[in-house]
Amino acid sequence: MKPLLLSPLLALALLTAPAATRAQTPSTVKTKVKPSGQASVKTKARVSAAPTAAPETVFAPDAVVDAKANALTTNMQQNLGLNPQQTEKVRVINRRGVEMVESGRLRYKSNPRKLSGIIESAGRSRLEALKDVLTTAQFNKYQRKREEKMGVPNLQGVQGNAAPGLGGGVPTE
Repeated sequence: MKPLLLSPLLALALLTAPAATRAQTPSTVKTKVKPSGQASVKTKARVSAAPTAAPETVFAPDAVVDAKANALTTNMQQNLGLNPQQTEKVRVINRRGVEMVESGRLRYKSNPRKLSGIIESAGRSRLEALKDVLTTAQFNKYQRKREEKMGVPNLQGVQGNAAPGLGGGVPTE
């Protein structure tokens, strides 16, 4: 029989949980008692099991989220010429996006792959929401600026060396 190993955190949680919370989820434990020379006696007893820990929800501080969202909104308002109604809608969208990213940074700081997925998801949903608020001209301008900032090459100005093996250079003798 293999020994049961508990993680130190789980053991600590079991030891420090109040009796009232442990009594919430009962389970049945069967025991067999066989006195010497007699038939075995089976009993069932109800004991309480420790509740499973809920995943911890991490929220970024509101001051940080508000500051970043307001800075984004102000920048967009100045560069895209947003009207007051658009400004308020964009502020809500930016706040939601910044909150997702900041909460993800706090929650997944030790898991870069998961954090990258959260950031990508937040960016995608923010972009879709902005598309519904901005005019076509404003959105196109926003996309161009965004691509410049992110280092996405512009298709009209792409220059450089041809891919290896595809030629495109001066023929050699």
